[in-house]
Amino acid sequence: PATATPAVTWSPTPANGTDEHRLAARAPSQPIVVETHDALARIKEDAVEQLFERMGNRLNDPNLDESALQSLVQQELNGIIEGGKLPLTARERQRLIREVHDDVLGLGPLQPLIDDKGVTEVMVNGPYKVYIERAGRLTLSQVRFKDEPHLRRVIERIVTKVGRRIDESSPLVDARLEDGSRVNAIIPPLAVSGSTLTIRKFSKDALTVPDLIEKHSLTPEIAELLNACVVARLNIIVSGGTGTGKTTLLNVLSSFIPNDERIVSIEDAVELQLQQDHVVRLESRPPNVEGKGEVTIRDLVKNSLRMRPDRIIVGECRGGEALDMLQAMNTGHDGSLSTIHANSARDALARLETLVLMAGMDLPLRAIREQVTSAIDVIVQLTRLRDGTRRVTSVTEVHGMEGQTITMQDVFEFDYSAGVAPDGRFLGTIRPTGVRPGFTQKFDDLGIRLSPGVFGNGQLWSGGHR
Repeated sequence: PATATPAVTWSPTPANGTDEHRLAARAPSQPIVVETHDALARIKEDAVEQLFERMGNRLNDPNLDESALQSLVQQELNGIIEGGKLPLTARERQRLIREVHDDVLGLGPLQPLIDDKGVTEVMVNGPYKVYIERAGRLTLSQVRFKDEPHLRRVIERIVTKVGRRIDESSPLVDARLEDGSRVNAIIPPLAVSGSTLTIRKFSKDALTVPDLIEKHSLTPEIAELLNACVVARLNIIVSGGTGTGKTTLLNVLSSFIPNDERIVSIEDAVELQLQQDHVVRLESRPPNVEGKGEVTIRDLVKNSLRMRPDRIIVGECRGGEALDMLQAMNTGHDGSLSTIHANSARDALARLETLVLMAGMDLPLRAIREQVTSAIDVIVQLTRLRDGTRRVTSVTEVHGMEGQTITMQDVFEFDYSAGVAPDGRFLGTIRPTGVRPGFTQKFDDLGIRLSPGVFGNGQLWSGGHR
């Protein structure tokens, strides 16, 4: 089994670089996997088959809640083991019950990985190769599926629980686990090497601002500034690559929204963990077997405008809904939040332009840029550094237009010039540039005061005045 490491989900390498992380940095990328022969494997297979025979359709009975189903499975399983009169020790019996229970009701051999808080991502490349991410590094685990049908059963169990389907006519799907973990599955004929399953685990307890500060993902000054931006109803885009923690930061930003406002969240698969009372959560729907009934993010954004929202949160802009989102921001729905895939703040604006063009509207580029400039106030850029840490690397104000170009200015910027420690850890931190953002005037109008030194000049800022 993989060596135990501290349970970390946001910023895997602390600033002081512990011995465990230094050892992990020197570990080979391909660990040696020792094959083991489990004497209980055959007994477990027989018990699973008998349990399916005994339970039949009751396993999929929608009238049975989860606790009743678990109790029924436990009862039948005890009967099977007692009837078999197997010469098992107490420890073997307990293990057998747990593994059969996981196979029938859980995620089979993946269940221990899902329960392990130190594992942040699980990647199944066919039935015999299961990789995990632990402390920001990929390793090959010893977990195996019996065969391809075994893996397919687990995938189908996941997707059917959230009303999705996967088969040869629809061989790829996005879904989620009950705890909100994000799931992507793709099966043959598209996945040539066997069914592929990717699970990005979400912490059961939403990360808070102190958590992110402790993990060096952001600084207290940035947290205070972003809090002020949310309260002042500025429109914020969180930008970053895959796995940089955009949804986690979006959760943190949403925690700054006052509790008396009506929030409408729109996502492909519900992932946000909003803490407010007045939240309406909307989820898109794929087409059915006949190719009908699809409800897109864009449909939900349009519909949300008729739901009297104070804030609209779009989990991710990835298509024509970007145009509707910008129009909402420009027509009185201030304080909206969203994420976008991009490698820098400038790239985020370029990608927004591309997404607006995907809406099918024949708009001139200048008109699109004017919409973007008037809608977006702040872009927060996230980067996953080579040492595995996820950091806020820039906070940028969208300033205005000069000719055909959108002007921007960095308020905070990551200092890469500090170099890298011998253990591979980045020594740099994000620092204020000393620039006074134009939106501080709005803070002044609303009476929002910031602590001395937030912008790095040692002065108390109250809005735009020193």
